[in-house]
Amino acid sequence: MKDLFENMGLENVPFPPTPSFKLARSHDPATSHDAAESITASHMEQVVLEKIEDFGSDGCISDQVLAALPHYGYSTVTARYKQLKEKGFVKVDDRKRKGKSGRGQLVMWATQFYV
Repeated sequence: MKDLFENMGLENVPFPPTPSFKLARSHDPATSHDAAESITASHMEQVVLEKIEDFGSDGCISDQVLAALPHYGYSTVTARYKQLKEKGFVKVDDRKRKGKSGRGQLVMWATQFYV
């Protein structure tokens, strides 16, 4: 398995965990907060990041990431994009590509491939 911190100078840094308070809104029911406490979001973030990295300098849209991870649900995958962007592992600008729906989707790149 490829080290996700390779070329970033962070080879020995563990994948930073996402705080559970960022996984549930303050007005969500208690069950949502319980679920946020119980999951390991950083594992899924790493899975999603590795798929985005696989697209290299071409980048990818959400439809492509979802197709590459068919055994995971839509929200399990798409919920990771925001944290990956906030942590600096994924870059997005105003470039879009047409998705399955015919609407434009933002292109995402793993940071080391962004140009």
